[in-house]
Amino acid sequence: MKLLMIYCNKFSFEPGVKTLDQFETIKSGKSYDNILAGFIQAEQEDEADPAGVEKKLIKNLKWAAKKNETKNILLHSFAHLSDRKADPGFTKSLFDKSQQRLENADYICYQTPFGYFLHLNLDAPGNSHARIFKSF
Repeated sequence: MKLLMIYCNKFSFEPGVKTLDQFETIKSGKSYDNILAGFIQAEQEDEADPAGVEKKLIKNLKWAAKKNETKNILLHSFAHLSDRKADPGFTKSLFDKSQQRLENADYICYQTPFGYFLHLNLDAPGNSHARIFKSF
């Protein structure tokens, strides 16, 4: 898994091009304040240990959220961090399970629309914990 975490004062998106027809169609965007955005790419080898990958993903997201003093987390599929992409169904399932576990731990968790190229707007501060990359 590749995980790029960016703390954002403000994060917003509008739907662009839909690339995966099997996922929900979205017509409008959203905006969030004080949120940790996780740009996540699940890789093929992650499919062999879904529970382990989920555990590491959640641990890293919680750590970075705490460092940035937020309980708001956004999961964003970003299949541009490696050329070894996992199956989209696996990735979406991983996101859904991770969101549920984060919410059970008193985080407020969202997902950007899955299977889209999105128009993104970010306002990210320039401090040491605002941008963190992990590979596991």
